[in-house]
Amino acid sequence: MSALVWTAVGSLAAWLWLLLGQGFFWRTDMRLPPCREPDDWPSVCVVVPARDEAAVLPDSLPSLLAQDYPGRAEIFLVDDGSSDGTGELARELARRYGGLPLTVGSPGEPPAGWTGKLWAVRHGIGLARARAPEYLLLTDADIAHAPDSLRKLVAAARAGGFDLVSQMARLRVESVWERLVVPAFVYFFAQLYPFRWIAVKGSRTAAAAGGCVLLRTEAAERARIPDAVRHAVIDDVAVARAVKGSGGHIWLGLAENVDSVRPYPRLHDLWRMVSRSAYAQLRHNPLVLAGTVAGLAVVYLVPPVALFAGLAAGNAGAAVAGGLAWLLMTLTYLPMLRYYRQPLWIAPSLPVTAFLYLLMTVDSAVQHYRGRGAAWKGRTYTRPDAAPEQP
Repeated sequence: MSALVWTAVGSLAAWLWLLLGQGFFWRTDMRLPPCREPDDWPSVCVVVPARDEAAVLPDSLPSLLAQDYPGRAEIFLVDDGSSDGTGELARELARRYGGLPLTVGSPGEPPAGWTGKLWAVRHGIGLARARAPEYLLLTDADIAHAPDSLRKLVAAARAGGFDLVSQMARLRVESVWERLVVPAFVYFFAQLYPFRWIAVKGSRTAAAAGGCVLLRTEAAERARIPDAVRHAVIDDVAVARAVKGSGGHIWLGLAENVDSVRPYPRLHDLWRMVSRSAYAQLRHNPLVLAGTVAGLAVVYLVPPVALFAGLAAGNAGAAVAGGLAWLLMTLTYLPMLRYYRQPLWIAPSLPVTAFLYLLMTVDSAVQHYRGRGAAWKGRTYTRPDAAPEQP
């Protein structure tokens, strides 16, 4: 057989493995299970790190203030050196809407070895400690919650005995680029961190979605959160790994009524979102980068190339293997498109999106070696001496 046929067969074998052996990552039924509400509702402190978030706060903060939670709950928004009046706007929204008590704090500039977001989270947890909450809800400033979001999270954590319950917020999909890139972003994340494996006690797979993380305070203290992960760029995965590594039981699933209101209208916006942390995910390792690029090419790019090249050259073996691999790829993408309420005809375009992610990953490495590190909200984090982040 020709090299093209062998490569196409290898891609097809990879897709058969992904379909059946990678934790059924393509399924989208990992949602908060309906469960009995607790007889006594524990106290919760909500920690919201915010830097230059005035554009999204009017669409997100009122949803937190309006939480229908039977127990004691309080919000701590940490204004991380904003230049757009984020802190004052938060106070104004609290005065206008009422609801849960809101405290706005400011942590000052982060010291060496801390990413800004985690330094803000540390400050918020410090403020919350005076209330001695049983749970902390770590949520981003762009996340809007349904009124019963907090009570459902707490009920699920209590019923399942979880130390950490996280929901991956539904990202905005309105622009053309959002439709092309965003569902694939969640699809790739689930492929890398199968949700079913995360929920298994003792498994090595650990991840969370930083926009919505309910964390038991005792588990946070045991895992030394956030100090133990202070350098992490991919902070949500690092937090989940630390909690699970210290004996905690964690859960991650897709959200029903937890949504990000942050827009990514241009390709540049989405490119920056992905490239800021892609190379950190690969532990800043050139060999892992090379393997990732090769893997993306074989798994996502070879199928359409083999199909069309095989048809053009009259190579039936390459065409059949490439076509079947592309079909499996398309079928596994359909559930995510349904979850995002997108047209199913987008599914065959996944190789195009994967190629974009390949370029974003390479660009992330290029930025790293240019000394720019991971840039976010006007800050750049470069820590060549940092311990590598583990998947």
